[in-house]
Amino acid sequence: MTTTGDDAERARLTEQIRTLSVAFETGALPTLLSPLLTVELTIQQLKVLTMLVTTDDGMTSSGLAEAFGVSMASMSGLLDRLVAQGMVERTSDPHDARVRRIHATEHGRSSMRRLVAARPELADEVLLRIPLDDLRGLARGMAALGEELRRLHHPDR
Repeated sequence: MTTTGDDAERARLTEQIRTLSVAFETGALPTLLSPLLTVELTIQQLKVLTMLVTTDDGMTSSGLAEAFGVSMASMSGLLDRLVAQGMVERTSDPHDARVRRIHATEHGRSSMRRLVAARPELADEVLLRIPLDDLRGLARGMAALGEELRRLHHPDR
């Protein structure tokens, strides 16, 4: 059972983590800017690729068109350009050969990681400078955070 003191410490630590997170994001912006400026994707293409990267089963063109509120013709053209850049691929649906599913390729996934999921503050050049006890604590905290995110997004696993 948590005590009032535990609740106060949890609130203080949560606020401290929020503040540190903003500092990390601000400090990471210069590192993230270069990949963003070199990618040759439109904002709409980035949005579609982001959605595809987050789905294991891929999506259909019609599902994507509906999700983004655009016509099938517009989505088809957008997907053609992503396919041409090697970011996504169209495959047959294993349950219905008439349906084509759209999946992010490994190139598309790695491009998205470089753009959005990159964490420059966790680069080796930074982590190797942290004292070992602090590094152990960071590893424990990140493992706990990862587990809670997994539970939040996949409660059945």
